[in-house]
Amino acid sequence: MNSHIPQKLFIDGPAGKLETVLAEPDFRYRRGFAIIAHPHPLYGGTMNNKVVHTLFKAFLELGFVTVKFNFRGVEQSEGELNSGKDNGAGETEDVLAVVETIRNQFATSFDTPPLLLLAGFSFGGAIQAYAAQRLKPQIVVLVAPAVGRLNAPHLAQPDIKGDIESTRQVLIIQGDQDEVVPLQTVLDWAAPQELPVVVVPGAEHFFHRRLHILKRIVLDSC
Repeated sequence: MNSHIPQKLFIDGPAGKLETVLAEPDFRYRRGFAIIAHPHPLYGGTMNNKVVHTLFKAFLELGFVTVKFNFRGVEQSEGELNSGKDNGAGETEDVLAVVETIRNQFATSFDTPPLLLLAGFSFGGAIQAYAAQRLKPQIVVLVAPAVGRLNAPHLAQPDIKGDIESTRQVLIIQGDQDEVVPLQTVLDWAAPQELPVVVVPGAEHFFHRRLHILKRIVLDSC
């Protein structure tokens, strides 16, 4: 594969094959890998979500080998669908499997050490916060992350002196009219970590009529 045209493949996950779509930037210089996680499957979330698709296009334009995939049990991905009663441990393992496979597949495709970017929308955003604990990505992009519902861990931790220390770039984007993930819950999660939140006025959870703003923020910030 050597084209910006998305290619479908299946990756071996801990619960079975994971349906995946991958695209490579159509220019030689590549910055790294961008792995995108979708919203909660119990509420219709798949990798074909419009917010996920917007992120996919943006990261590709930014020079990342870009990947989106369906969590276990979603559409053509094997395994049992998330029951909504756990903390997303299975889906976090899915992310780890995808990252490992993509890293191995493209190990020799970079002139410099590739960056790892983890991105997620809603449920997928909280899952990526868990995955970040183990993968240590250089960049994290969270859109309306359901951090309160899944009790997501912090991305930035205080050092031994009590000062907030983060070795990664974090971008959080949130609509002020979000009826699914209230703005205040995201602010309450971000504040102790001293992480800024980019608020999009008039945007609800799915960024209807605001997707172009979402894409522009990502392009300008990453």
